[in-house]
Amino acid sequence: MLFQRILITGANGLLGQHLVHKLGQAPGNDVLATGLQAEPRYSGGSCGYTPLDITDAKQVRAVFEDFTPDVVVNAAAMTAVDTCESDRDACWKVNVDAVEIMARLCRAQGTRLIQMSTDFVFDGKSGPYTENDRPHPISYYGKSKLAAENHVRKSGLPNWAIARTVLVYGVAENLNRSNIVLWLLDKFARGETVRMVTDHIRTPTYVVDLADAVERLIRFRKNGVYNLSGGELMSVYEMARVTARVFGYSTDLVQPTDSHAFTQAAARPPRSGFIILKAQSELGWQPRMLVRGLNHLGVTLGLPTTA
Repeated sequence: MLFQRILITGANGLLGQHLVHKLGQAPGNDVLATGLQAEPRYSGGSCGYTPLDITDAKQVRAVFEDFTPDVVVNAAAMTAVDTCESDRDACWKVNVDAVEIMARLCRAQGTRLIQMSTDFVFDGKSGPYTENDRPHPISYYGKSKLAAENHVRKSGLPNWAIARTVLVYGVAENLNRSNIVLWLLDKFARGETVRMVTDHIRTPTYVVDLADAVERLIRFRKNGVYNLSGGELMSVYEMARVTARVFGYSTDLVQPTDSHAFTQAAARPPRSGFIILKAQSELGWQPRMLVRGLNHLGVTLGLPTTA
């Protein structure tokens, strides 16, 4: 049996860990997970692991030569939006230069590249967006991710996909960064009130569904840009209230405010979110509604849910 060799970068992150488990379980896949850390931060996972700094061209080339991947899923990125604004050199090196390195090697070896991207490539003036809408980022993070997309598009690769997503939530092991739902649950458990903005609109995405969509991109050999997010458009404030209700906390713990109440280094798109009809029709993909995703997450966390 000929195995499809899949290289995952950023394997210790939230999406990366779910990709390791999803792709590693699929028959016919030979998966190599990579991350900055010397050892994997997750348990289980039927695949190999090797440390990799994607900004080091020699390291990346060595992994390509040793593993000769058929597919690369680049889930590694610098995603702290405000840090990207203040440390632009580091942001560009990870989010753009490293993608150029991988795209060049993918072209040389005939490897398919799947590049993860974001709703922050848009300015948020007219969301939700389709794959055909014109990007216009308003933060350095967004600019770096759009530049990475453009590298992939112009690389000469015959087989590539850009997978854009929005406000991903979920749980994985030993994460460096939290996410909105885990942060909310920690606050609620402490009885702390949170102020959440009503003027940032998103389509929240459950990481389990996102990993499933990426697996389908690979399995069906799809090329081009795909919007992969949840299907419900809501404010961050509404999302927080739903989270409180599902996990049995008082919605009084969530207080409304707007983005003008916070001083942040990077601008955020006010109204983004995605229209996902292309992914639904071409991939047969149906992401969970937020309540279902939160209930599934509650089972994983061992927490009771009420809705």
